[in-house]
Amino acid sequence: MARLRVLSRRGDDTYHWDPKGVSSGDPDAAAAVREAERIFQAERSRGALAFRVTSGRPGERINRFDPQAEQIILVPKLAGG
Repeated sequence: MARLRVLSRRGDDTYHWDPKGVSSGDPDAAAAVREAERIFQAERSRGALAFRVTSGRPGERINRFDPQAEQIILVPKLAGG
């Protein structure tokens, strides 16, 4: 199960999708990945940074949604003051 984590001041929100289900044509899995991609795009348009996280490897900054990623973490733009 893949997941998208969106960090915020409330903690983080997590969205899941099944890459195998998407590959096999499951409409619910396809809808879940479309929703995760929509959220990814919305957060990126607000300035969030995105990182693909894979077990046993360093995180990698990404600019495009990767439906095959094990985990994607979105970090909001920080405001200083």
